[in-house]
Order: sequence, then C-alpha cells, then structure tokens
Amino acid sequence: MTTLLLANVRPWGGDPVDLHIADGVITGMVPTGSEGPQVERVDGRGLLALPGFVNAHAHVDKSWWGQPWVSYGGEPTTQGRIAHERAERAKYGIPSTAGATAVLREFLRHGTTATRTHVDVDLGVGLRGIERVREAAAALDHAVAVEIVAFPQDGVLRRPGVIDLLDRAASEGATSIGGLDPASIDRDPVGQLDALFAVAERRGVGIDIHLHDGGELGAFQYELIIERTRATGLVGKVNVSHGFALGELSPARQDQLVEQLGEAGISWTTVAPVRSAPLPWCAMREAGVAIGLGTDGIRDLWSPYGDGDLLRVALGFARLHGLRTDEELEYAVQLATTGGARFVHHDGDVLVPGARADVVLIDAQNAPDALVRAPRRELVVAGGRIVVRDGDLVG
Repeated sequence: MTTLLLANVRPWGGDPVDLHIADGVITGMVPTGSEGPQVERVDGRGLLALPGFVNAHAHVDKSWWGQPWVSYGGEPTTQGRIAHERAERAKYGIPSTAGATAVLREFLRHGTTATRTHVDVDLGVGLRGIERVREAAAALDHAVAVEIVAFPQDGVLRRPGVIDLLDRAASEGATSIGGLDPASIDRDPVGQLDALFAVAERRGVGIDIHLHDGGELGAFQYELIIERTRATGLVGKVNVSHGFALGELSPARQDQLVEQLGEAGISWTTVAPVRSAPLPWCAMREAGVAIGLGTDGIRDLWSPYGDGDLLRVALGFARLHGLRTDEELEYAVQLATTGGARFVHHDGDVLVPGARADVVLIDAQNAPDALVRAPRRELVVAGGRIVVRDGDLVG
C-alpha cells in the first residue's frame, strides 16, 4: 500500500509522473493524475526530481560545524596538517556524536542521503570516532546511509599498533580500511600496501587509500596497488581517493594506467579541488573506472571551507574539467547521484520501482540548470521519509 505519493515530479527533467512510495521503497512510477489510495500526498509542482546525492568521500568525524569559528593554523603540508589536527582536536571535542550529527544534518539539507566517510583510527582515539559516527547515524534514524572507512590519518607502519586497530575495525563492521601516501608518510610503500591488503583479504573488506603524492611517485604507487589488486581477491573493492598524480602525467602514461585501473576494477573519488590537474575523465569512463564525488572535510582543522552541498562539488568538477554541453553537465550530476551508488553498496538503479526511496526535488528546468545554479533543495525524501521541506530540515 502506498504510504507517500510524490505527485507531479519530473525525474531528470523528463515528463511528469507520480511516485508511489511504501516501506522506504519506490513502488510505482505512473503518469501524473493516475493516483490511487495513499496516506500522504505531496504536490511536487512539476519540480525536477533527482536521486539522493551520494557523498563518496567525507570525514564526518572531525568537523567543527555549528561550533564557534576556528581559525586556520599549522603548517600547510600534509604532515603539518596531521600534526596540527592531533594537537588541537581534543580542544574542540573531536570526535563527538554531536559534531558528526551536525554534519550529517547538513548533508540531508543539501539532499545527500548516503555517504562513505573516512573515520580516523589511531593510537590517540582508537575506534572512538567510529562509535561516534555510528551514534550520529542512529540519532538521525539512518536517514543518511553511512558506510565507514577506518582511516589511518597519522600513518600505518610509522605508528606501531595502527594496523591492529584497522584489523579490529574491519572485524567490527567497517566496510573498508584506508591507507595514506605509503611512500611519503610511511616511507615504505611496499610494507604499507602489503599490510593493508593482508587485512582486507582476511576480513573481506575493501581498501580506500588517500594518495596525494604527485607525478611519477604517485604513478608508482598506483602500479603497486594495481599489482596487489590483481593478485588478491579484491578486484572491484579498491578505491583511490584524490589521486592527484593521474592528472599530472603525460597522455600516454595516463592511458596506460587508466587501462590497468579499469582491468583491476579500481575506482576513484575526487573532491575536484580548484588547483588540481584535471582527471582524464573521458578515458576513465571508457575504461570503466568509476568516479565518485565527495566533500572531503567540512570546516575542520584541515580547512575552513565546505558546507556539505555535493551539487556544488559537482559544479566544481564540471568547471575544473571544462564541461559545457548538456550531456556533459548532466554527467557531472550523475557522478554525484547514480554514479556514487557503488561507493555505498547501493544498486545503480534509482528513481525506479524497487529502489530505495531517496528523492530530491529542485526548482530547476533540468539537471544542467540545477548544476550551474545549485538552488536550494525544496524537498528531500530519505528512505521514504520526508526530511527536508522548503530547504529546511523537518523532524
């Protein structure tokens, strides 16, 4: 039986339909006006309907969103940011359930209904951050579907005991374990990767590894990851986050690596930072290298920027990569929605009968129009429940 009817909405800007929703699932999509009995009817007013956004790379455990302003400090390098965060995080109550909840609420307000979030695991916090993020997801009754990557922000091998924490996190439900710049952080790329792949194989989880190193140093680490992915049962379960080096290489080197990445089923997540080199997205799409978009950290001790709006991240991706045509602009929106589904283990089919009822209504003509203007989310349905009306959270 229908429990919610979204009447007169336009999926991806197409013809108006009525969406029937029951038990958190879309049960029907019929021409507007052919409605049957229902508990609640919402007039969609002919608004554009998009799937819920998927934030494929977040750090919801360490934001100071909603707290008094924190000035940027520390050395502006990866090592410097790590040290600064470790020195200051306790002062700001990081990690905390309230902090993670505040970030997830902003995600919802902007239409994000699922996220893959990296959560710091180190000798100082242990697995406490994972516990706090799970508490935050539960506080919102799981309106945001949360997948956790146990993330060794302070390194793996250079901090004895971290690999054991990652193993424990994997045994206790983390869907992936992370890594960080095996060459420049641990200064032992073979050792770090061998340790991570051993845990992932043993526990049956994925790997999602941050790689900031540029040029051939970054490319060398891609090759090591490709080799290990092929040699293990992890094909289709490994992701590279950031991966700045790929955009810096020669076209011939890019083509070689992209082909190998596609064969190994290795995916990519990016936040499309403004000063980074564009990715070879066309070649990646042709080779089957899935791309996901994420916000990275939001107002944390690494950066004062971010508001949780993944549509703005998609706009940044479009501008960085010079997207212009309607097809290309819609592709950027797809990366933030349907393209992100695999990163949270959702089926790729959305806005169809049988799919989880995650729907975002926007006052826009079509997906390209929504992308370039990033207007407010008029209505957000998460798991069949209305969580946002007129741009504001409800319930």
